[in-house]
Amino acid sequence: MVNQKIFRAYDIRGTYPGEINEMVGFKIGAALTRFLKGKLKKKSLKIIIGRDCRLSSDSLFKAFCRGVFSQQGTVVDIGLVSTDTLYFAISYLKYDGGAMITASHNPKDDNGFKMLAQGQKFIYQDWGMKEIKKMVNEIKFEKKIFKGKIIKKNIVPPYVKYVLNLIDLRGIKPLKAVVDAGNGMAGVNISRIAKEIPVILYPMYFEPNGAFPFRNPDPTIKGNIKDCQKMVVKKKADFGLAFDADADREVFIDEQGKVLGGDIIIALFSRYFLRKYPGRKIAYNLTCSQVVEETIKESGGYPIKTKTGRPFIREEALKNKVIFAGEKSGHLFFSDVFYSECGGLAFLTMLKILSETRESLSELVKPFRKYHQLEANLKINDQSAAIKKISGFYHQEKKNRLDGLTIKAKDWRFNVRSSNTEPYLRLVVESKNKKTAQEKFKQVKKIIKKFSLNV
Repeated sequence: MVNQKIFRAYDIRGTYPGEINEMVGFKIGAALTRFLKGKLKKKSLKIIIGRDCRLSSDSLFKAFCRGVFSQQGTVVDIGLVSTDTLYFAISYLKYDGGAMITASHNPKDDNGFKMLAQGQKFIYQDWGMKEIKKMVNEIKFEKKIFKGKIIKKNIVPPYVKYVLNLIDLRGIKPLKAVVDAGNGMAGVNISRIAKEIPVILYPMYFEPNGAFPFRNPDPTIKGNIKDCQKMVVKKKADFGLAFDADADREVFIDEQGKVLGGDIIIALFSRYFLRKYPGRKIAYNLTCSQVVEETIKESGGYPIKTKTGRPFIREEALKNKVIFAGEKSGHLFFSDVFYSECGGLAFLTMLKILSETRESLSELVKPFRKYHQLEANLKINDQSAAIKKISGFYHQEKKNRLDGLTIKAKDWRFNVRSSNTEPYLRLVVESKNKKTAQEKFKQVKKIIKKFSLNV
């Protein structure tokens, strides 16, 4: 029996081998192929598969392939790669569908599957996931050998070449950069890109190692990237950059060793892109600081607010033909790379920004530090009841329900929403006044308290 908890809002994820195992891998491979056959009306499909370096990824890959073969599909194996490399490959090479075997920023014992259809259409809660779930539960696990074809393809060199061609490399100065790959997949692309530009690179934990011996795969958790922060200061680097395990999420560090929030980077990159492409649209999730919207408008652009989550942001980015998009958690989307994340282009964009100014990174982002933000992840028994209670308490304030509940008052605002990937209620409170932010944060948490397991 497949544990139903593994089916998330926009991926399949769980602990190996208790929740995610070879039986599950086979069923998902079969279900994805069967689903795509129905959607594309094709008898034979080519499914591209990448995987991160987790210790269970190779075994799950073999099981997934057997599932594809059971439905007469062909596998295109691109090996150990970052998730953004898979995204590029499925769009650039126009395959029928794809899957990335990864648990992203989750702990080392987890693994999972991110699934896509042709054109990089994400399989998620609003499209495909329910059908995939139903098929997984119906498909019988078979141990027999299925004949099938595996085509091996090295997509990394053409991907790196493609990314390098997007930037005028002549303007890049010999800046110092510390990059922490966390023993995940980021080093594969960054090391190749760095060889083609005059950057002084200080690589940290570039060797893929699924045991993740030096730090937790999530760079957004406080303390996880302290080694990188220290190295930036020690080497007097211009900036630092730390990635999660599958390298689709990054965190920047200024020259003082301070971690920069994802929304601060979105504001910085937005200003840069709008100077190059005036009047364009930029998308971002609504939990970002108000400074993002203000910066986009002040730079002559048009802000597009979205729900949190890759499928939602990319969908809005495509619909509105934005030049750039970002998520507060560290996902950055570039229109030049099929509206996808691209760690290499994020790295190059920061190098270009710093090469075109005499200011340090900390000086560049200082104008964006207008607001005080407080955040909490709360384990809640009844999340919908908690949100309803909060809404009732602030009945006189302006509300937005695009993503959870957003309350906007005269001098403060907050958003509370259910996480799409973890069993948490996420709270963000913001105000220009530090004392107001603290008071409102305390007030909202007090309302939630009776619904919570850990407040």
